[in-house]
Amino acid sequence: MDIDAWVWWLIGAVGLGIPLVLTAMPEFGMFAVGAVAAAVVAALGGGIVAQVLVSVVVSVALIAVVRPIAARHRADRPRLATGIDALKGRQAVVLERVDGNGGRIKLAGEVWSARAYDGEQSFEPGRHVDVVDIDGATAVVM
Repeated sequence: MDIDAWVWWLIGAVGLGIPLVLTAMPEFGMFAVGAVAAAVVAALGGGIVAQVLVSVVVSVALIAVVRPIAARHRADRPRLATGIDALKGRQAVVLERVDGNGGRIKLAGEVWSARAYDGEQSFEPGRHVDVVDIDGATAVVM
């Protein structure tokens, strides 16, 4: 049984698609597209040199064009603050007097222990304060 060259290129494309799925490395996908382009050249009757050249040119072109675009999109992604980082910079309401020794605030719907950033300051109940840091289970406010 004699298998045509375009079938071998498609088998190679599938073979390159497997590590793409397993490793999430997009370069394998770009090489797979190059193999599919070579399969098209083979199906149209192009010689082995033309097939290899098309495969290499398409793969390199995709890597040269797609990787910088993907890197730029990855870098532009907004960073989502989660956990205690999401609480920093938020406003809270003083429930019990807060000073350098402690107190209580309502932050994001929860009651937190708090202390003043400046140990000399104090905040009375009902006052709005800004959370500047979270130290363990204590909000540091000013």
